[in-house]
Amino acid sequence: MRTTIILDDELGERLRAKAHSEGKSFSAFMADAGRRMLEGSGKSDKEPFQLVTFRGKGVFEGIDLDRSNELIAAEDRETYGV
Repeated sequence: MRTTIILDDELGERLRAKAHSEGKSFSAFMADAGRRMLEGSGKSDKEPFQLVTFRGKGVFEGIDLDRSNELIAAEDRETYGV
């Protein structure tokens, strides 16, 4: 299949240089890169980020999270004994 893609100059040069360093034609390099992405091997090996939204036993009893000044005061009491 023959197709045309438009790349910015900097990306095009980097892709051509990488293809050359691997001893491949630009077309073969792009075909291999496309196959790897479609097969999923282009994905990161990193664990997905997980946001921790609380610590300890969760929300203190009687704390309304919509009233942040109460939450700050409760944390200060726990941390500093104030």
